[in-house]
Amino acid sequence: GSHDTMTYCLDKSSAVSGNESKLVKFLNKCLPCIVRPIIMKWSITQILTVTEQLEAGVRYLDFRIAHKANDPSMNLYFVHMVYTTVTVQDILWEILRWLETHPQEVVIIACRNFDGLTKRLHNHLVACIKEIFQCKLCPRNVVPTLRTMWHLGHQVIVSYEEDVELEKHCELWPPIPYWWGNKTSTRALIRYLERMKRMGRPEKFFVAGINLTENLRYILVHPFGSLKKMTLRSLPCLKIWIKQQNPGPKKKSINIIAGDFIGNNDFVKDVIELNRKINLPLHC
Repeated sequence: GSHDTMTYCLDKSSAVSGNESKLVKFLNKCLPCIVRPIIMKWSITQILTVTEQLEAGVRYLDFRIAHKANDPSMNLYFVHMVYTTVTVQDILWEILRWLETHPQEVVIIACRNFDGLTKRLHNHLVACIKEIFQCKLCPRNVVPTLRTMWHLGHQVIVSYEEDVELEKHCELWPPIPYWWGNKTSTRALIRYLERMKRMGRPEKFFVAGINLTENLRYILVHPFGSLKKMTLRSLPCLKIWIKQQNPGPKKKSINIIAGDFIGNNDFVKDVIELNRKINLPLHC
């Protein structure tokens, strides 16, 4: 999985998200030449496009969806402090084109955040999802084994963090829990993930996020830092942790693992290799 999948195309000139604090908005308005570069350095979590991420092996996409304040149109964007240059609809079509050339691949799309979405905009978003993917959408009453999905032609599972829409549409799946450590250090993040494992895995899909998170103190102490530098320093230790994990149904098993800058340090390869622990070679 990729955490905050769409941050590779954040718009440098866009307004700050309505979800951000009044202080951030005020500073951005008063000192844009200083504040905006800092925002960009700590907001970008991916550098590969969504197609490149799919080609690399990512199968869980973390979509933070928003509607710009005072925008009279129905256009929806992705957001992480600022908005993206591309619309949600354009990216859904891009995913469809990739799926049509990879008919045996399955993608999980987690629709989250919904900053500024009204009931009308939710209806519009769900209608777009259904119009674009059509029969490729896997209804939530299907047990999604690969064999079943291949047989039925399903390739997309959409989780949706909005209860009203879930009740109305069988094509939408409940929100997928995301283990977010909110830590600035690798050791603290690993301790958090191990603590969550001891509590026991959820019965269905869930995500272990190996992404570090900055805070104001960390940014002030590292004035020349960035989220990319922070992430790359953590990858060697996280690589060791990933290789120690076991997928499957046991209490301490891992399901989806999502990270930042997924094109670095064999992250995708290491996660996929974990499947060998449950798919043992057949002996004739």
